Amino acid sequence: MRKFLQSTLALTLGLLVTVSCNSKKEETPIPQNEKIKVTIEQVHTEEVEQLYEYTAVVQAEAVNNIAPTIAGRIQKIYVEVGDNVTKGQKLVSMDASNLEQAKTQLDNLEVSFKRLDELYKVGGVSKSDWDATKTQLDVARTNYNNLLTNTTLTSPLNGIVTLRNYDSGDIYAGNPILQVQQIRPVKMNINVSENQYTSVKKGMKASVKMEVFENQEFNGTVTLIYPTIDARTHTFPVEISLPNSNGKVRPGMYARVTMNYGTNTSVVIPDNCIIKQQGSGDRYVYVYKDGKVAYTKVTLGRRMGNRYEILDGVKDGEYVVTTGYTKLNDGMEVDVKNASETISDTTNH
Repeated sequence: MRKFLQSTLALTLGLLVTVSCNSKKEETPIPQNEKIKVTIEQVHTEEVEQLYEYTAVVQAEAVNNIAPTIAGRIQKIYVEVGDNVTKGQKLVSMDASNLEQAKTQLDNLEVSFKRLDELYKVGGVSKSDWDATKTQLDVARTNYNNLLTNTTLTSPLNGIVTLRNYDSGDIYAGNPILQVQQIRPVKMNINVSENQYTSVKKGMKASVKMEVFENQEFNGTVTLIYPTIDARTHTFPVEISLPNSNGKVRPGMYARVTMNYGTNTSVVIPDNCIIKQQGSGDRYVYVYKDGKVAYTKVTLGRRMGNRYEILDGVKDGEYVVTTGYTKLNDGMEVDVKNASETISDTTNH
C-alpha cells in the first residue's frame, strides 16, 4: 500500500512540473521595443489651377407682373403661358366703358377751353375763369391717360409668358393677370468666400453646366459683385450672366458654375494620409523625419481626384505617412516598410 501511494505521488508531481513548464512558455511577453510599421510618400509642389465650383439656380434677367392699377373686368387676354412676347406688344384689354366716358368728357372740355381761350385773349373772360377751366382740362386729360394705360396692358420687355391667373371676362381682383419673364439673358447668383472675393473681377468668364443638359457647357460672365458680406455664411453674392440666345436655359434650372482664379504653386499630397480631427473640422497628417513622426495640422485647398492641395502645414520634399497611422502618436518612432523605395537619404530631410 505504501509503495502504491509513493508511486501515485511521484506521478502527480511529474504532471505538475510539466504543466508549470508549459504555462511559462505560453506567457512569454511581446517585446516592448517593437515599432509600428508605416509606409510614407514624399510630397512636392505643383502648379495647381484654382478651379472652384459653386451651385446656383437659374433666374430670369427680369420679371414683370402685368396688372392694371384699378379694378375692372378683363375684356380679353391675347396670350397663353409659354408664348414669346415683344416689348410693347398688346397682352390684355380691360373693359373700356370708363375710358369712353373719360374720352367724351375730355373732348368736350377741350372744345370749351378753346372757345374760352379765344375770349380770354380779347378780354372777354377773367383770368380766374380761364385758370379754372384749364385746371379742369388738365385733370380730365390725366384721368383719360390713366384709364388708357389701365385699359390696354402691354409688355414692358421681350420675354416669355410664365403665369396666367385669369380668363377673359373675369373681374380683376388683385393678383397679376399675367407674368412675363426676360430669359435672354438669364442670371445666377453664386456665393464666393472671403478668400476668393479679391480674385473676382467684373467681366470674368465662368463655365456653367446644367444637370438637365448632360456634358453641355455654357459660357457665363460676371456682371455684378455685391459689396456687402452675408453675415451668416461670410460669403459675397456674385451674379453670373448667361446670354441664352436660343432660350434653351430656363429659370429654375439647377446649375453648377466653375470659376478659374488662375494657378498657385502648392504642395500636393495624397488624400489617404489626411486625418480628420474628431469633434472639429481640423485636418492633420503625420510627417515623417529621422525615424519619428510629427502630428501636423494642415490647411486644405482644392481637391483633385485622390489628391489635395495643401495651403499650409507641409513643405516641399517632406514625407507623409500614408498607411499605418491609426495607431500612431505624436513623436513616436516608427519603421518604414517602403524605406528603400522612398527615402534615398533621410539625413537630408
